[in-house]
Amino acid sequence: MSINTATNPATGYIAIDQGTTSSRAILFDVHFAIIHIAQQPFDQHYPKNGWVEHDPEAIWQTVQAVTQEALSAAHSKGMQVKHIGIVNQRETTLVWHRETGKCVYPAIVWQDRRTRDICKGLKPHEQMVQSKTGLRLDPYFSATKISWILDNLPGAREQAEQGELLFGTVDSFLIWRLTEGRVHATDVTNASRTCLFNINTTNWDPALLSLFNVPASMLPTVKDCADDFGITTHFDAPLHISGVAGDQQAALIGQGCVQPGNVKATYGTGCFALVNTGTQCDINQHNLLTTLAYRIKGQTHYAVEGSIFIAGAAVQWLRDGIQLITHAADSEQIASDVDDEHGLVVVPAFTGLGAPYWEPSARGAIFGISRATTAAHIVRATLESVCYQTNDLLEAMSSGDIRPSVLKVDGGMVANSWFCQHLANTLSTQVVRPVVMETTALGAALLAAIQAGQLSGLDAIQNANPTECTFNPEGNDEQRQQRLAQWKQAVSATLLMAQHA
Repeated sequence: MSINTATNPATGYIAIDQGTTSSRAILFDVHFAIIHIAQQPFDQHYPKNGWVEHDPEAIWQTVQAVTQEALSAAHSKGMQVKHIGIVNQRETTLVWHRETGKCVYPAIVWQDRRTRDICKGLKPHEQMVQSKTGLRLDPYFSATKISWILDNLPGAREQAEQGELLFGTVDSFLIWRLTEGRVHATDVTNASRTCLFNINTTNWDPALLSLFNVPASMLPTVKDCADDFGITTHFDAPLHISGVAGDQQAALIGQGCVQPGNVKATYGTGCFALVNTGTQCDINQHNLLTTLAYRIKGQTHYAVEGSIFIAGAAVQWLRDGIQLITHAADSEQIASDVDDEHGLVVVPAFTGLGAPYWEPSARGAIFGISRATTAAHIVRATLESVCYQTNDLLEAMSSGDIRPSVLKVDGGMVANSWFCQHLANTLSTQVVRPVVMETTALGAALLAAIQAGQLSGLDAIQNANPTECTFNPEGNDEQRQQRLAQWKQAVSATLLMAQHA
């Protein structure tokens, strides 16, 4: 990787990584090695079945705290930071007052299912929505969340129509707060997840705004991923906000997947597999999403994405929900001790099923329980379920003539080597784990470096994150196919139950 340090005196970058369960700030040196990680969790709120909310002030306070900690770490090491990047949980929706910056309602999280009836009512328009946005009519995306806030909060719609309210995904909200209301902006990747953005024209779409009844005055300006998002003077020294991307697209960049056909899967709260499809926008017809991968220096690249709503969250459920494990890392040894033929199938549809099923009414289920079933069986079957869901995504990608032979993985779950090996076995595909596991934050740092002039562009980031470990597929293909057949039967039963929800 060629690095130009002459044009940029900065010796480090901070990536603000605002996620679903915590806010982090990661300090990278000029060679993009991690120097310090600051992290603060915040509470999740579940006011009703299927509802998921965050306190916007908790997001803001934790982001301030971790950024200040990362800056202090930089100063203690004699590092100079001038540019920061922001990477964020996508689709999560905030609406705030233009004058005060205060949100009118809690942040409605991407996992939230409350707008499923709105989506059902709009089904006749789904083909139009998909052709313009590459997305489906699903509560996952931002548009129906905005409509719900405006229609359910007294006076909100009138205020929005008078230009008094603003909408943003988390990145936009943070930019507004960091610049003290001077900049209302987002990047193309986050815009492309709202169901309001036409990915063919790369503009907000009037027909979509009309369909979802969202005033155009609420919307942020859309910029490239490496761009000038303003300067924050909120900390001890001015910082340029120079790179922004949604978490999954940032991970695509952090994994160096900048060539058509490159595939990565990130295992965080959910799992998101993206394949870079190049500069042509071809709407996927196999129940996957078409989305903006990134736009750098005016050149737009697209991706096909498969979304699993529950991945790492299933391990969190094992630990905190039903308390079968004490620490997430315990799952590796437990799973490796369980016999292959345990016969249990877990379908972790806690917040519905994502791609390729798209059933928001589905709920979690366990099949094959007997008197011999133990907690260890449930732990292993839960890890296996994430592998099976990934296989569903890759099958859908393959049906679209994209046949990945290598899957690059990242996220908290892939620290579990048993999981990585079982994933390779399930997919019958080579699985590659990188040196820098914090790929979402790395992606944001690389974007900031491009805007700062340290990196020239896409070619400079292709090899930014070398391989740490490769997992080659092992095992009996007949047994693999049998387990996948059991999984599909379990999913079919879960979907049947969802029809009566």
